[in-house]
Formats: sequence, structure tokens, C-alpha cells
Amino acid sequence: MDALDAVNLRLWADGTGRESIAEPFGALAELQKEGLIRHLGLSEASDTQLTEAQAIAPVVTVQNLYNLANRRDDALVDRCAAEGIAYAAYFPLGGFTPLQSATLDSVAARLGASPQQVALAWLLRRSPTMVLIPGTSSLAHLRENIAAAGLVLPPEAVAELDTIGR
Repeated sequence: MDALDAVNLRLWADGTGRESIAEPFGALAELQKEGLIRHLGLSEASDTQLTEAQAIAPVVTVQNLYNLANRRDDALVDRCAAEGIAYAAYFPLGGFTPLQSATLDSVAARLGASPQQVALAWLLRRSPTMVLIPGTSSLAHLRENIAAAGLVLPPEAVAELDTIGR
């Protein structure tokens, strides 16, 4: 392999999202200029850090924790969509603490889908640049996750689901 297609700078220094990323992101940008990396992204980045990174080199993806119950990145999801940056939601089903909500269960039952499918469908509907990282341990679960992409959420279901993370 001559070059890596994409590399995300993983951030976690002080957890505030205010620390400068100029030095590590600049190093990746140099590797990109040398042709060793095609595209650059950020993981666990704040809005401020995205702005700082874009002043150094184009950013194609932001990978942060985001799901129905954890929406601290709502504004960043919107910004990424407006700027054509992929927003990769990790732990879209809650991660180590799976999403649990009577509202989610109720919507899923009405739609004849699993709560996980509904949660993934909500995320895909949330932004045109949303991509998901739903882990799986079986082929059946993978098929269920993929089927979520075709699940249509009626407006009243979306309105109900929108109450979960607020």
C-alpha cells in the first residue's frame, strides 16, 4: 500500500475539546503532503478543534460519540452536514450501556422493527453526511443493521424519538 486512504487524529488530551491540535494534526498534514495519507479526519473533536484543523488541512470526517440518547454534538452534526464532512457516529446503539427507552421500544413495535433498527434509522435520517459504526457479532445482527437503512420513519415517530435525548 502506497498510502493510507484516511487517518483520524484521536483526541482525548484533557477532554475539554479546547486543547490545541496544531502539532499532531500538522504532522498528519505533512504526511498527507508527502502522499502517505489521502484524507484526514478527527476523532473526539470539538467544534473549535475542527476549525483549527481545517486551517491546517481539509477534514473529511469527524468521528464522535453520538446516538439517540447522547446528542451533545447536535450542532457539530449540523455543521458537518453544512460543510460536506462525514460525521461518523460511534456507539450509535449506546455502546457498553445499550440504549433503553420505552419510547424507542414503542416506536419500534409500531413499525414492526427492532429498537436497534429504529435507532440506526433515526441517525441516518438525522444528517445527510451521517455514517454509522454499529458493531456486530453475528451475520444476523449485521443483516438487521443493514435493514435499518431502508426503514422509513414517519414524522410522528421522528418527533417521538427526538424527545429521547433532550
